[in-house]
Amino acid sequence: MHFSISDIVGSIGVFILLVAFVLNLINKISKESFIYILMNIVGGALACVASYLINYLPFLILEAVWTLISIIAMMNYLRVR
Repeated sequence: MHFSISDIVGSIGVFILLVAFVLNLINKISKESFIYILMNIVGGALACVASYLINYLPFLILEAVWTLISIIAMMNYLRVR
């Protein structure tokens, strides 16, 4: 099986997003925590890049919005602290 750059980047991004989601569900990290927000920014951005590389607009939009919202959450987190 051959993995392209978009497969690798997308898989890493989705893995990070899923780990953040599971850790939040099992109450290991809070949705307001720095690490949760950071994982959403990094995972969303990587998935966004992979969606761009494969020219798949629906997921490009989804991941770009996901990343943007996470960046806004990080800015709010840093402003409050």
